[in-house]
Formats: sequence, structure tokens, C-alpha cells
Amino acid sequence: MFKRFASSLSAGALALALITACQSPAAPASTGGALATSTAASTVAVVSESSTPAAAAAGSPTVAPIAPPADAQATPTESSPTRQAASAPADAAAAVQIALAGNSITADDAGVTVDGSRATITAAGSYTLSGALADGQIVVDTQDQAPVRLILNGVEIANSTGAPIHVANAESVEIVLASGTANILTDAATYLFPDPAEDEPNAALFSKADLTISGDGALTVTGNYNDGIASKDGLVIASGAITVNAVDDGIRGKDYLVIENGVIAVQAQGDGLKADNEEAADKGYIEIQDGVIAVTAGGDGIAAETDVRISGGQFEIVSGGGSANYIEDGPSAKGIKAGVSIVIEDGVFAVDAADDALHANDSITIDAGSFTLASGDDAIHADTAITINDGQIEITRSTEGIESGLITINGGDIALTSSDDGINISFDDDTATGAAAPGGMPGGFGQNPTTYTGDHYLYIHGGNILVIADGDGLDSNGAIEMTGGVVVIHGPTRNDNGALDYDGTFNISGGLLVAAGSAGMAQAPSPSSSQPSLLLNFPSPLAAGTLIHLQIEGGDSLLTFAPRRMFQSLVFSSPDLIQGDTIEVYVGGSAAEPLAGGLYQGTYTPGELAGSIPIVDMVTMVGGRPRR
Repeated sequence: MFKRFASSLSAGALALALITACQSPAAPASTGGALATSTAASTVAVVSESSTPAAAAAGSPTVAPIAPPADAQATPTESSPTRQAASAPADAAAAVQIALAGNSITADDAGVTVDGSRATITAAGSYTLSGALADGQIVVDTQDQAPVRLILNGVEIANSTGAPIHVANAESVEIVLASGTANILTDAATYLFPDPAEDEPNAALFSKADLTISGDGALTVTGNYNDGIASKDGLVIASGAITVNAVDDGIRGKDYLVIENGVIAVQAQGDGLKADNEEAADKGYIEIQDGVIAVTAGGDGIAAETDVRISGGQFEIVSGGGSANYIEDGPSAKGIKAGVSIVIEDGVFAVDAADDALHANDSITIDAGSFTLASGDDAIHADTAITINDGQIEITRSTEGIESGLITINGGDIALTSSDDGINISFDDDTATGAAAPGGMPGGFGQNPTTYTGDHYLYIHGGNILVIADGDGLDSNGAIEMTGGVVVIHGPTRNDNGALDYDGTFNISGGLLVAAGSAGMAQAPSPSSSQPSLLLNFPSPLAAGTLIHLQIEGGDSLLTFAPRRMFQSLVFSSPDLIQGDTIEVYVGGSAAEPLAGGLYQGTYTPGELAGSIPIVDMVTMVGGRPRR
């Protein structure tokens, strides 16, 4: 049986869905609610890593459906913009009726001016629109300091020269999608502007005022000219089943885009969801509280000039044609992108991005959630810092899995596959190398720097981390500190990479570390650590699946492990590895009780005894560096 620490792992800490790399996030039960009646967006596909090692290395996707949430009416958070509360049922009876009939409009109210198939609303209040316009327009243009409410009660409006709905001026506008109705807006491929210098409106549903969309009905918008839905101020989607097809951006709120709930499907040749105010630091943000959201975008799936804040919801995002379509120096095609920060409190995410799946120019914080990410570049990238506090994160395809100048992992279950480095501390400046490397440059076998004075770190304080990397498993151009958690690395087979690669120091004081890979640049944690480590370099490479068993001489098991790839080195550190003990190393044999990530528990049938190693120093290294 496992000694002390290892025995506590059993099925609890390691037998986790993502670490097994073969299960999808659980799908909540379908409720059959009002929002489930909308479009294909009501089913979100989650990409899952295959259970086979070959498929895992290739990042082959499988799909599992996720049903829409039961709660279709979310309450805005305190950070949401203030808006007028909708009272559509009460307002509908008292609202001004505007009847659309082919090429004509009927309205009996002084607040509506009709000119053929064009109606201009000049007074605040509530208006109910019904019927169809083959070629017409609804304009809101009022100086009143009160909101305008447009209740769409089954309308179909097309326009051959401009936008079907154009809010030119208003205090604010709310569009209410009447329950049980389908509403359709289609604009022209070419707009005719009275003044050739004008470039607005530029969306099928366009507003210069704050715009809110609510209600339990459906809205389909086709933007043939530019965007589908756009507000020059803020845009709030409170509810509704909304489908957008656009030749440029799908849904855009300049100052902010807030989604409280709804079922939203966007097909856009530009960006899917966007907020792009570049002038104010407190604007240009996207906040999503709940909903079922499917975005297919030629550019970024979700893009905010400043921050992206997500507290819940279910997301399927495909950007730039997906992870198999990465183009060097091509246009931005990231899954979720923020000019400053991304904060994710919860949610279910399936992202397949030609560029980074999650990208922030400053920081990313993940507090919880379920993520299946496939990326043509980095799966999770922030220029300054990434913090992962919890969540289930499966990266099925990436160049580098998680990359930033500072990465802190406090918890969660992470399984990643990368064609280059798995977790990488990288930065543009050269101010924080700060390493002393006795005996040569850092990064080679047996070269363990003893000091680091910089501020670029990989901190691992908890969690379960599985890395399958063609490049370095953990790569820090700064330093590494590990105080807890479980890290299992199936590292590179080429001798120009290592399962561990750090330039500063790697101090370990807790947790379980198992790292297999090539031996050409193999490193162990630093001698300045407080928890012992063992680095084994075998005389020749061993085949993938070869069992390695470590046990205290004549006593308890410490490790039974089968690397998924050919390997020649193995790094092991655990609280059970004690100075003064002698460790027996077995190669081959059999074990019948797999845990996860290549680890086993229970009875081990011995193979060949490769040697007995006394643990004298904080770092024990056995075996030489292979010739290249």
C-alpha cells in the first residue's frame, strides 16, 4: 500500500474527470423551458479529450450536448448598468399600436409620424409593433427624457437601403420580445445615406442610445451590411432567444455589453460578441451572468476592449475556423479576449479557437467552471498573470497550454495536451532572470540554480495537474514554487526539452510530483527545497507504458507509474520520500488498480530490480546525461 501521503490519494484526489482525460463535463438536465424552443444555440457541444493516448496527443475532439439552463430569468448583479424594469404585459394593453402591412404602416398617435413604409417615433412611451414590412423602417428619434419601449409582437421587417430599426436619439430604448412570438429583422447589403459622409446606422438593429432587449420571444437578425445588433452606448440582453447572422460583428455594445440571460446564437464573419469603447477605462467591457451562448466567428468569439467578467452560463465558441486553422500573423481569432482582464466565476465552456482560447493583455482569474479548450496557439494566455483557484480545465489541443509571466494554481483539476510547453512562465522583459547557476547555464542535467531574485513565478499550491507535452512539461524562465497539489507530467521524447525546465529555482515543500521525459535536459527541484526529490536517468529510453515502481527498501510503496510516452528520466518528489531511507527501483512488472494519469495503487507484482538508492541529500540524482 502507499505510504503516508500516497495512501491518501486513493480514488478521491486523483480519480477526477479531467485528470483521467476521458470524460466530458456533466450536462445538466433539460428543462424544456421557454428558452429551449429557440435555435440550435439551445444545445452547446463540449469538446472532450479522447481516452486513448494517441488521440490525446492529437487533441481529437468528441462532443457531448449540454442542455439550456432551467432558470431563464436572471437577476442583474450589482455591477450591471441600471436600466428601467420591463413591465411588458401591463404596458402592452396601454401601448400605442403600430400595424405593419407590407408597404404601409398604420398608427393612430401623435407620437408616431408615418411616411409610407417608414414610421418615426418622436415621443417616449410604449409601442407595440405587429405585422410585416417588405421594405420599411422604424426610427426612434425623441428628445424626451424618458425611455421608449418597443414591444415586438411578431414582426418581420426588411429594408433594401438601410437598417430595419434605427434608434437615432432617445434617453434609452427597451425592445421587448413578446412571449411566443418570432420576430425577424433583415437589412440591406448596401446602405444609402442621405449624406455620403455618414456611416451610421451600420447594423440591422442599431441604436445611438442605451439599448435593452428583454422578453420571452424570439428575435432573428440578419446583418448583410455590417453588424447584426449594435449600440453606440450600452447594450443589455436581459432575456430572449436571439439569433444573429452578420457579415461583420454579431452583437456589439460600444460602452458595454451585458448579458443577464437568454439563448443566443451568433454567426459572424467578424467578432461574435463585442464591446469596443477605447476612450474610457471604465467602459468597453463585457459582463455575462447566465444564458446559453453559441458563437461562430471569423474573428474573436468574445472581445472586450477592457474586461470580460463571466459569472455563469454555457458557452460554445468557435473562432477563426477552429484550432486546426491557426495562421501565423493572421487576424485575431481568439475565443475570449480582453484588453485588460478576464474574470470567470463559473460556467461551462467549450472553446475551439484558431488563436488563443482565453487571452488577456493583463490578467486572467478562474474561480470555478468547466472548460474544454482547443487552441491553435496558447489555450490560456495572459501577458501579466494567471490565477486558477478552482475548476475543471481540459485542454485538448494547444501549442502551449497555459502561459503568462506569473501563474498561480491554488486548486482545480487541469489536464492539458500541448505541442510545445505545457505550462510556461514567459515574459518580454529581461529584468527578472536573477538566477545563479553553479556549474553552468541553467536548464541542463544536474544544473540546479540556488537563488532567484526576480518576480516571474509558477506557484503550485494545490490542484490536480496532468501535463502531456511535446516540449517542456513545466517551463519557467523565472522560478517555480510548489507547496501542494498533484503534478503528473508525461513529457517530451526529444533531448532538447525536459519534463521540468527552469532558469531560476524550483523549491518544493509539499505535494506529489511525478515527471517523466527525455534525459538530455532533465532537471530536478532545487537543493534549497524542504522536500526531497529523486531524479533517475536510465541507461537507455524505455517504452511508453513501462511500469516504474519505487518502494522503501523492504517496505511500503511510494510510486507505481506508467508513462504514456517513451522516456529516459523520471523525477519524483513526495512527503513520503524521506532522507535516510533507501529506495528500491523496479522496472516492469504489473499493477491492476489504476488511479489516473498513469498512476496506480494497490498490489504491485515486481518486475526487475534496477537498483537501490540511498536518499542522503535533498536532491538525489542517479544516472548520467545521454549523448546527443
